[in-house]
Amino acid sequence: MDEKGYAKLINTELQDLPQYVFYYAQQPLAITTIYQYLSEYRRFFTWLRTDSGKLGKAPLSSATKNKNVELSALEHLRVIDVQAYLRDEETKINKQQSHDSKKTINRTINALRSLFHFLTVTADLNDGEPYFYRNVMLKVPLQKGAKESISYRNEKYGPMLYMGKKKHEWLDFIDKDYENQISKRALAFFKVNKERDLAIIALLLASGIRVSELARLNLKDLNLKNRSVIVIRKGGQRDAPLIADWAIPYIQNYLAIRKDRYKPSPNEQALFLSKYGKTKRIATNTIEKFVSQYSQAFPGGQRTTPHKLRHSLGTELFGKSRDVMVVATQLGHTGISATDQYIQEDKADKQRKTLDSTK
Repeated sequence: MDEKGYAKLINTELQDLPQYVFYYAQQPLAITTIYQYLSEYRRFFTWLRTDSGKLGKAPLSSATKNKNVELSALEHLRVIDVQAYLRDEETKINKQQSHDSKKTINRTINALRSLFHFLTVTADLNDGEPYFYRNVMLKVPLQKGAKESISYRNEKYGPMLYMGKKKHEWLDFIDKDYENQISKRALAFFKVNKERDLAIIALLLASGIRVSELARLNLKDLNLKNRSVIVIRKGGQRDAPLIADWAIPYIQNYLAIRKDRYKPSPNEQALFLSKYGKTKRIATNTIEKFVSQYSQAFPGGQRTTPHKLRHSLGTELFGKSRDVMVVATQLGHTGISATDQYIQEDKADKQRKTLDSTK
């Protein structure tokens, strides 16, 4: 979905949420994050008005609509109330006919933490005062998930990584062999987007940027001379990650056909385009879909995702440099804690080499 699509969904959500949430949504957050968090607030406010009454008392909010949920209901919320809501979320059956994972529950906690931080700290009302000062979410810890060993993670996710020779073989497969496996109808569509898709996959593998960052790229953000792109990271921070030299020809091939193939309007500045009747900026779910299709068709690999392509570069970079700061700088991590997984994976690789030496 593109930004216009998310903006429309956000406006729909805001119509049924309180005014203070409208002000919260004006913060410089990623548009996908805003939409996900607003969806969380809709569920939470509905619970405050209805199911919270299951605690044996009246519902925690007397409002009849979510948009009328009182600030006092949030200000006087207790830890036990939040825990009751999280338990309700854990026991519900989701669309996948299962219970929400600890990761999903933690996303709910993070969404509520963000809202309460705004209400108690960030909001600037009369004389610079926030809405209220008591932040119950400071007392609600994230849930600890089931731990996975590094060997298990390597076994589970290793086939989804595309590094070294494997990534080049995959791109060659898309370029030369993929069309032999699809129908005539699919072939026509593939030929229209072949150069674009190759350029996108190459850029994801060669820069490690997120799929949302790639979809937001404009023509002016690409610097072929310096082999870099300007992206907006999480939190609105601007960054300029480098692009590995090997990917530049794929990008140049796409740029050579972009105008004639997609025929964008003169004011269309999006770097990567999609044409379904009308030419527009490519959506993240379009990228996710073709990355999945191409990787499933590739004989030497397994279905993967844009995020695993980002992880592929992180793994490869640390393997070459043994320097977590190199990885953190390229991937745009604000700290090095996110790169710990690469250190652990490298230790597991060393263990394998040592074990093999005992023959």
